[in-house]
Amino acid sequence: MHHTIEVEKLSYSYPDGHVALREASLMIAPGEKVALVGPNGAGKSTLMLHLNGILTGQGTVRVCSMDVNEKTLGKVRAAVGLVFQNPDDQLFSPTVFDDVAFGPIYQGLPEAEVRDRVDNALAAVHMRDYAKRVSHHLSVGEKKRIAIATVLSMNPEILVLDEPSAGLDPRARRSLINLLHELPQTMLVSTHDLPLVRELIPRMVVMDQGQIVADGPTDVLLNDVALLEAHGLERM
Repeated sequence: MHHTIEVEKLSYSYPDGHVALREASLMIAPGEKVALVGPNGAGKSTLMLHLNGILTGQGTVRVCSMDVNEKTLGKVRAAVGLVFQNPDDQLFSPTVFDDVAFGPIYQGLPEAEVRDRVDNALAAVHMRDYAKRVSHHLSVGEKKRIAIATVLSMNPEILVLDEPSAGLDPRARRSLINLLHELPQTMLVSTHDLPLVRELIPRMVVMDQGQIVADGPTDVLLNDVALLEAHGLERM
């Protein structure tokens, strides 16, 4: 079976010697939505940063049938949209339009195509009216949507989101859940927000100390009290 994400026996140590990943393996099929949960320091962010080649460890990482390496980086980064926890890490242009246009312009697309990509991306996150706004003046929830639009403009097959609901008030969180539910991409979502996982994401992967310790249907794992307690997760 073709997998959109294939990670096999991936290990990674930071320069200070901290071991962040220990032979982690993960397969995600096209169109699947998968949650990545576990305590801080479990290796979730480290794993995500391997999916578009920001980090390189020992083992195999393939996305969309491409091995992630220096030769494929451009294509990999177009295929894998990484949305950081803090949207200010992703928004640095004078206007929302410029932020969302950055990737397509960098890819060398013609102006008309860039405008189409921006329009489609902003429409997908219901922010079309914001194109001329200044990103820094938006609320956290609005910034998160624009950050998602900046990767959607690259037409990625995969969305990788780090703590998407962090810092959102209940209304913004609700509209974010609705948005993620609508988007068709294959999704890997790292989060501490277990109610979001229960509502939105059918498959859950639990990480702890650099290893994948459980992988299965969300409703089964969220009812496994011993598993949740063993890995510092709040029972719902």
